[in-house]
Amino acid sequence: MFFSIILGSSSLLLAVTYPLMKRITYWPQAFLGLSFNFGALLGWVAVQGFPDLTVIVPLYAAGFAWTLVYDTIYAFQDKEDDLLVGVKSTALLWGADSKYWLSGFGCFMISGLAMAGFMCEQTWPYYTSVVLTAMHIGNQVGTLDINNAEDCFKKFRSNFYLGLILFIGAVAGNLLKPTEEEKEKNSSLKER
Repeated sequence: MFFSIILGSSSLLLAVTYPLMKRITYWPQAFLGLSFNFGALLGWVAVQGFPDLTVIVPLYAAGFAWTLVYDTIYAFQDKEDDLLVGVKSTALLWGADSKYWLSGFGCFMISGLAMAGFMCEQTWPYYTSVVLTAMHIGNQVGTLDINNAEDCFKKFRSNFYLGLILFIGAVAGNLLKPTEEEKEKNSSLKER
């Protein structure tokens, strides 16, 4: 409980500084990713009671990468206005190379999700959702028209469904995990 309070309080610095980052750096999406995804760290610690770094670091990294993907896609809608008012973004920084960057962060996201699942002994529904997520990200980036605001908004909004896919996969995956009693029973059968 104490660790959750400390961790939650430390996220306030990121939450307060994020709005300023659009004026300071071309990476405000990175600060948004650091801020938004603190919930993964905090949620794990609140439920498990301890910070298992082998799980929460890849999970946090995956969320960070996902935020860079979807918020950069969102930023493409505003790139002309951002240039006029002096607001910075990864969309402006990456420009014509954006699909390469988005693909890289998409792969990083999928790798983080797979590693987090492996480290917390997830089951097949979780991994199915990770595969569907990879397909979704691949389709988003592959068909993205960075010069079409309507397409960018459509792709940005589709991340709601991506989150839903991951949520259902994680819940179903956890429901199929063997209980401690089942693990002991299987262990004793193997010893015979």
